[in-house]
Amino acid sequence: MNVLGIETSCDETGVALYNTERGLLAHALYSQIAVHREYGGVVPELASRDHVRKTLPLVREVVEAAGLSHGDVDAVAYTAGPGLIGALMVGATTARSLALGWGVPALGVHHMEGHLLAPMLEESRPSFPFVALLVSGGHTQLVRVDGIGQYKLLGESLDDAAGEAFDKAAKMLGLPYPGGPHIARIAQEGNPDRFTFPRPMIKHPGLDFSFSGLKTHTLTTVRSLEKQSPLTEQDKADVARAFEEAVVSTLVIKCRRALEQESLNRLVMAGGVSANRNLREQLATTLGKKGAEVFYPAPQFCTDNGAMIAYAGAQRLAAGQVDGDDVQVRPRWPMTELPPIPANSPGESAL
Repeated sequence: MNVLGIETSCDETGVALYNTERGLLAHALYSQIAVHREYGGVVPELASRDHVRKTLPLVREVVEAAGLSHGDVDAVAYTAGPGLIGALMVGATTARSLALGWGVPALGVHHMEGHLLAPMLEESRPSFPFVALLVSGGHTQLVRVDGIGQYKLLGESLDDAAGEAFDKAAKMLGLPYPGGPHIARIAQEGNPDRFTFPRPMIKHPGLDFSFSGLKTHTLTTVRSLEKQSPLTEQDKADVARAFEEAVVSTLVIKCRRALEQESLNRLVMAGGVSANRNLREQLATTLGKKGAEVFYPAPQFCTDNGAMIAYAGAQRLAAGQVDGDDVQVRPRWPMTELPPIPANSPGESAL
């Protein structure tokens, strides 16, 4: 079965073709970073307009790159939520129109389930059950995963997500949007002994996160430095180093705690922040000492992309799930509300 996946939840237009026997056939991604950079964040109306312009050309590009025609597409999967309502509507209406015109089924996919399953696109795949750390610009969650659709929320951010905190810290330092890669880049030149930032909520019981206090501490540090003299490049690097270390350390501590709580030894990490090299290295080192394995997608599939939507959609379509007559997108959509795929279904067996 050839499944076309369309991702338009925020500021990236992703399209991919996934075959349930051969794997990923082709994919393409258009990023709107240049469009939103001058505003310091995503402008929803501009995002929707860009999706309108880019989605169909990317569909044509991917189908041709796969050496197929539209008649070879057996189903269309698209992101139905969570995300920006206008951006979601562009993807949903485009996907369902294509499916209707081609006479094939369509299915709305949960964006975060796509991220959670993205590591399944790699050769080394985790088996169920495992703990998933979903860490991106809009979400920071720890989830126990016993199968597709079998999710138990263990903890989540009570305020800013980790990716959002990275963006805000970068803005304080005068770095471009999106902030995560720029923080990580200059942090490599930072002095690890100059500042020590707090690790939020690590002494609290449970697995929830909070990064607002860390954000405030960063701002206070920056303003204190600016009172003395304009920020130097070394000042920025030192603050970035302390900030990144605090976020990474907090995530690692919570992941270790989650694995211990659930008596599991497999961790899946996905979402844009999962591309952070420091986070990957510290998780591998810390959890490796406990005999745990860490799985994550290739860097190109950490951020939003069509491949993860095509894959997640293929699993549910193979299990017989399809859209009804109405187009429904959900800007807010708890992943725990998703229906499970039975263990003996064709979808889960494809893993």
